[in-house]
Amino acid sequence: MRVKRQGIIVWFQHKRNIKQIKRFGHLIYVSKRMRYAVIYVNQDEIEDVEQAMSKLSYILKVERSFKPFISTDYENAIPDEAKIYDYKMGI
Repeated sequence: MRVKRQGIIVWFQHKRNIKQIKRFGHLIYVSKRMRYAVIYVNQDEIEDVEQAMSKLSYILKVERSFKPFISTDYENAIPDEAKIYDYKMGI
């Protein structure tokens, strides 16, 4: 059974705050130069984690990733006639 997860982008003030950010979720990526981190949290806990993180003094901004809600079903474009001919010929 898989748990639905969602990413959170956390903007922080100092690099030393990364260790405190780790305890809120699964830390995926940290940009030390731009001072942000990407963590993954269960979707049913995301609001609680966002509120708890936004109250901390060393966190500037908390943003949600909307990747789970974006449709990834793409319709195929009309194939090129030359490619169809090549596939039929076995080239």
